[in-house]
Amino acid sequence: MDKRDIIKLLEQYNQGKLDQDQMVERISALGMEELGFATIDTGRYRRTGIPEVIYAEGKTPEQVADIALRLHHRGIPVMATRASREVYDAIRKGIPGAKYHDLARVVIFQPEQREITQQYIAVVSAGTSDIPVAEEAALTAEFLGNRVERVNDVGVAGIHRLFHKMELIRKASVIIVVAGMEGALASVIGGLVDKPVIGIPCSAGYGANFGGVSALLSMLNSCASGVSVVNIDNGFGAACQAHLINKQCNHE
Repeated sequence: MDKRDIIKLLEQYNQGKLDQDQMVERISALGMEELGFATIDTGRYRRTGIPEVIYAEGKTPEQVADIALRLHHRGIPVMATRASREVYDAIRKGIPGAKYHDLARVVIFQPEQREITQQYIAVVSAGTSDIPVAEEAALTAEFLGNRVERVNDVGVAGIHRLFHKMELIRKASVIIVVAGMEGALASVIGGLVDKPVIGIPCSAGYGANFGGVSALLSMLNSCASGVSVVNIDNGFGAACQAHLINKQCNHE
């Protein structure tokens, strides 16, 4: 709920422009904006520290652009995930400073750079095919104000590659691990560190990977302590969880 909106309503009430019933109705509507095809949670940023983020897949470019522009007009940072080039072009018409990250399919606009945390989140990918999901996680974490260290292509098929990066990984406050195929990397790292590990099962893999289901089940059945798991290819969700953990670490 925006303080400026409340002050404006109080002024209108004092001036007799709103009666009591209208005042109650307007106050109850604060924190959201109705667009007909969408109801934007404009109070989420103030309430949780994580703004409303647009999931672009399944929406038209015009719908995504309209939501993005409404957020922008309220001073809320804009992020759209699973966004195509067409979605980016539509957003850029109203928000010229928006940037598109092709690999992760993410559109971002931040009018001001958020303060970056001292402690960092490590985003680790098992293979190059997992990097698009890892990048969605890394960009989301950075969007939320976290320092991020990327470690790519260190999967168990050549596990010696991982050990060269273990010092960087161990020093992170929380570790996101993205792995397709059999998804073993999350368990391996979970057995080597004393930090929370968030596994992202990736849909990359041959037929018996079942679009990430095999990696999901492997991570859920991990025998390593401290491994939690998000949904298949959910880089955004993993980054939000990691952000909340890292925020607590930086407040200690």
